[in-house]
Amino acid sequence: MHLILFGAPGAGKGTQAKLISANYHIPQISTGDMLREAVKSKSDLGKKAGAIIAEGQLVPDEIMLGLIEERISRDDCKNGFILDGYPRTLVQAENLDSLLERIHMPRLICIEIRVPDKIITRRLISRRICEKCGTDYNIMTNPPPADSICVKCGGKILRRKDDKESIIKKRLMVYQEQTEPIREHYQKKGVFFEIDGSQSINQVSESVNNILDKL
Repeated sequence: MHLILFGAPGAGKGTQAKLISANYHIPQISTGDMLREAVKSKSDLGKKAGAIIAEGQLVPDEIMLGLIEERISRDDCKNGFILDGYPRTLVQAENLDSLLERIHMPRLICIEIRVPDKIITRRLISRRICEKCGTDYNIMTNPPPADSICVKCGGKILRRKDDKESIIKKRLMVYQEQTEPIREHYQKKGVFFEIDGSQSINQVSESVNNILDKL
């Protein structure tokens, strides 16, 4: 099972990716995590990416694609994977198609978790995160301890700097501008599914599983 999971910031994409990974025994591949791992490993591509990141620039598409090829060629991806955070543009989607065709991998299943902007804004304003282990908390649905210390690792729980309403609106605008062409790209291929992400975590997970089980 080879899957792309789309979702605006705060749509619950990360939570669902972890559940899919556990249910179907396939790895979640976050481009951010992958970049950090590559830089740390000091592979040839990792060194190139690290130098570019150090200059405050975006990693070019060709390097990202090379890193993805390296990652999905590992043994833990034999039964599939979940791509989280990629592709972000139509060019990246087309390049990814070419890569998968070249290495003879099955076509991707694309699922977008869609949530109204008002709900996303409310979720993100209420979100808190552990600075040490990255565990998510939410004042509305999963409040952090009163002392703001993570129950998992003892790290400090903070509000992300970009979880401000003005920044959230810009992030949502960018997401829609970038994702609309990708959505249309995969819809034409007949492998695109949409889920109502305003439901509970369990309901969204059930909707995802219904799609994947049928496929």
